[in-house]
Amino acid sequence: MAKRTARRSRPETDETGRVHSLFFDSPRTVVPFEAPEREQSYIRHVRPRSDNQRHLIEAINSKPLTVALGPAGTGKTYLAITAAVEALERKRIGRIVLSRPAVEAGESLGYLPGDMREKLDPYLRPLFDALNDRLGPKRLRACLDDGSIEIAPVAFMRGRTLNNAFVLIDEAQNCTYGQLKMLLTRLGWHSTMVLTGDPDQTDLLPELSGLNEIARRLEGQEEIAVVRLTQADVVRHPLVGRMLGVL
Repeated sequence: MAKRTARRSRPETDETGRVHSLFFDSPRTVVPFEAPEREQSYIRHVRPRSDNQRHLIEAINSKPLTVALGPAGTGKTYLAITAAVEALERKRIGRIVLSRPAVEAGESLGYLPGDMREKLDPYLRPLFDALNDRLGPKRLRACLDDGSIEIAPVAFMRGRTLNNAFVLIDEAQNCTYGQLKMLLTRLGWHSTMVLTGDPDQTDLLPELSGLNEIARRLEGQEEIAVVRLTQADVVRHPLVGRMLGVL
């Protein structure tokens, strides 16, 4: 017993200091490494960067139906998502309904695995990126799970009435005239609907896309706003606006 005590009280040398016992007189608390999960508040106010973007925000906030036309990078989808999240936060609506045609950009990936949400994830990724930016990943998952954010494929929208909702139809240039007519007539009480699209970037044959014709017929109608953005409203890399002018 005395020898064991003497060994414990022996000062460590350079060699013994490198040796670590497998057993300790008092238990050590092992704290596993966990990367801190950073959750932002995402309450920042989004301000328009051009007059047309300001007109779009005002139209979304004041009209039951808004059609936003413009080239890529003009903020059509992001501003609509921002307005939808703000309406949900202030409890002016009960849910956000997202719809987008499942049309691939010039190539076919075949059948996708998973349930309906997983199959539509690649097509809805731009919407999820904007929602993630406004809500954060935790709240976005929670909203998807409790149904306050709903994914509604165009193919399954017929027969529905969307009350107390903010409905966003993205990439509307890839819908036919008949599909857009069906989607527009889903609008219910206390709801807001926004159609966004670029008529010059349709993945359908030009004569099949119905967005231009729908916008032409609805423009000037009461309680409907048609907002046309241009390459001057592009908020991506400055090259995007210049390329759109020559391509």
